[in-house]
Amino acid sequence: MGEVAGASVVVAGAGVSGLAAARALVELGALVTVTDAVPERLTGLPDGVTAGAEDDPLPPGTALVVTGPGRRPDHPLTRAGVPVVGEAELAWWLGAARGRPPRWLVVTGTNGKTTTTEMLAAILLAAGRDAVACGNIGYPAVDAVRAGHEVLAVELSSFQLHWSPSIVPAAGCVLNVAEDHLDWHGSMDAYASAKARALLGPVAVAGIDDARAAALLDTAPALRRVGVTLGEPRPGQLGVVDGVLVDRAFGDAELVEAKAVRPAGPPGVTDALAAAALARADGVAPGAVRSALEAFRPGRHRADPVATVRGVTWVDDSKATNPHAADASLAAVPAGSRIVWIAGGLLKGATVDAVVARHAGRLRAAVVIGTDRSEIVGALARHAPEVPVTEVIAGDDEPMTAAVTRAAALARPGDVVLLAPAAASMDQFRDYAARGDAFAAAVGRLERV
Repeated sequence: MGEVAGASVVVAGAGVSGLAAARALVELGALVTVTDAVPERLTGLPDGVTAGAEDDPLPPGTALVVTGPGRRPDHPLTRAGVPVVGEAELAWWLGAARGRPPRWLVVTGTNGKTTTTEMLAAILLAAGRDAVACGNIGYPAVDAVRAGHEVLAVELSSFQLHWSPSIVPAAGCVLNVAEDHLDWHGSMDAYASAKARALLGPVAVAGIDDARAAALLDTAPALRRVGVTLGEPRPGQLGVVDGVLVDRAFGDAELVEAKAVRPAGPPGVTDALAAAALARADGVAPGAVRSALEAFRPGRHRADPVATVRGVTWVDDSKATNPHAADASLAAVPAGSRIVWIAGGLLKGATVDAVVARHAGRLRAAVVIGTDRSEIVGALARHAPEVPVTEVIAGDDEPMTAAVTRAAALARPGDVVLLAPAAASMDQFRDYAARGDAFAAAVGRLERV
């Protein structure tokens, strides 16, 4: 990290990570200006920070811009002739400047990042490590480094990886790679290249049941490349044998029974294998992996059963913010149950045709919400023409209440109503959690009727 004491630094974005970066830079003696497109977010800034408008020119002599992850590579800031990095890159610089830098264990992928990162942190803590989950999971990596933790379980999005050219994790994992954020990256190749930055360290891990992730692992420069699979693992891999997760990469070991893993189903088992691989790469013993995974329970809005009302089960998977995640969520519904699917929001350039085609035979009906609902309605018409579809138009009051009401009218006893939107939430809700909370509240009102 270059010397920032006395230098002018702009932090573009007053979100959680931006404010964390600003506090760290002030501690280093930088002259910090924070900008944001929403003026209300510039109130109550940390001491020593100046507020600036989003469109203001950079202050004279600006030496560095720390950007929030949402700014695209073609943003005007990138043409100002000043280095632009993300908060995670700043955290890497801060750690590298310490006498004993923290070890970074990085998790990325289109789907399953948060669950895997939380599992990894739980395993590390069970092993007695001074560890914390951070990054895209909600706790900025800068704050984790400043707190002095020994090991960081770091969730990084493709945006964060793009803006973090220096990060070389001790071990990193790409869970899967499917269409997402193509509006930001511009192409699948660019998106996959950003994800591949997680595999630059000495140990690279990938979900090899996913063809794109397996291809990234094959070309990774890591000294040790470890695949995780739902099948029987070969030497150098982790997988499943007779219903037990086993490690054949870091010494033959049985880890935990698959039926003990939560969330249940293939995606949860893949996440557990990936978390175990990263932990084993850090020297964690099998017993700690077992005890942590047996006790682990995922956070809310991840295949979260909300209620059973008049024989219909309602499931909140609002965290399924892209088609790949929705595909996994639909696949996890128990065999024999018909599904009323609530979907829609911001597709971010992705398509849902493959998801609809794969699950058309199990759909009782679909309720479509959000800005990009026409794309989902079109896919249903092409690949599931017999499935009844109802749209919640943009002008409807309380769109989730309307969606739940219509889903209830379509569902029959024994069915599952699944909120797995395949899309981001920000067109109608603050975030995916607010969307899930709205779903649960609407279902709660059904229970009282």
